[in-house]
Amino acid sequence: MRVLGLTGGIGSGKSTVAAMLRALGAAVIDADALAREVVAPGSGGLREVAEAFGPGVVDAEGALDRKKLAAVVFADAAARRRLEAITHPRIAAAARQRAAEAEAAGHRVAFYEAALLVENGTYRGLDGLVVVVAPEAEQVRRVMARDGCTEAEARARLAAQLPAAEKVKVATHVIDNSGGEAATRAQVQALWDALQRAGE
Repeated sequence: MRVLGLTGGIGSGKSTVAAMLRALGAAVIDADALAREVVAPGSGGLREVAEAFGPGVVDAEGALDRKKLAAVVFADAAARRRLEAITHPRIAAAARQRAAEAEAAGHRVAFYEAALLVENGTYRGLDGLVVVVAPEAEQVRRVMARDGCTEAEARARLAAQLPAAEKVKVATHVIDNSGGEAATRAQVQALWDALQRAGE
């Protein structure tokens, strides 16, 4: 089975593209979902995060307070690296397990959806890379609407990631999500058809 990376800057629409791929029958491994799993209440990951960042990042119900943690790590590159050192190895192990399950279920292609595949070099170990792009102003607007944050906060999150142009340089496929949903869907369908032909 081939595993392709699926990435794009925050607010670019990679989750929308992932949903379209799922609708076509693709196996999509969602790194964000795995990231939540590895710091679930009672997990070793959550315990290590609390030790690194203080008990204030855990709420009264024993769950990770993502907003408090985000406020710390998006403002401090060293803190972000510390968090990634705790979570990334756990996420990678969970992703390998999901890929094995997808292959056992008969999938010939799977997508690993993650924000930082280029930044952390993970894309090099994959069989290809799909990069979703959108204009920066549109990314900012989407992040503000989705996360209820200010424009400055949205731009700080964008700045914490590599510019889209750098990701496109290492992409094997690019999905331009600057048009309407129909235009994006047509590109996703064309990509899926090409991958199916390549796997025959």
